[in-house]
Amino acid sequence: MTQSRERSLRSRIGDDVRFFKTWTTSPLKLGAVTPTSRALSRLMVRHANPDPSGYVLELGPGTGVVTEALLEYGIPAERIVSIEYDRDFATLLQKRFPAVNVIRGDAFALDQSLGAFRDVTFSAVLSGVPILTMPRDKRIRYIEAALDRMPETGVLTQLSYALTPPQDPVPGRFTVDKSKWVTFNLPPGRVWMYRKPTAG
Repeated sequence: MTQSRERSLRSRIGDDVRFFKTWTTSPLKLGAVTPTSRALSRLMVRHANPDPSGYVLELGPGTGVVTEALLEYGIPAERIVSIEYDRDFATLLQKRFPAVNVIRGDAFALDQSLGAFRDVTFSAVLSGVPILTMPRDKRIRYIEAALDRMPETGVLTQLSYALTPPQDPVPGRFTVDKSKWVTFNLPPGRVWMYRKPTAG
């Protein structure tokens, strides 16, 4: 094993331990007991189809697996805005991705959390926040707030490990589609794509 691969393996193991410790103390804050797999993260980015020349908003990045997938996709680090509620995860992200705009804030209060990026139109919004545990009206507000940050054709990609969508479509307000299952993930998961009805 090369030194690079060994460091990568140690990093992933450390992330798993850190993630699990957070889950044991605040299980509702996280949607799983381990970080999202690379396969699911890459699928999420492909469905988001972000524009490398625009800004991308990431909500609930956790240990940064999706952030890394965005960078691999070709999104410049300075074009990524990541909002993380957990203090330890936010600190980790700032150290791991110093050029990414990491904000410790609340994804359910975008106006306050975005600060200098409040007026930015994002090419895509990617969410790892476990909204399934939230009340229905809060889920709807969350989805609509994300969609309002993008052009009419923008897509909110939402990670979930449930059989049903985190939030059903609301006629006249937003639609929802699903990706294939990714079984190489603990637990198996998929991506749900929310769009404004006009996005067709």
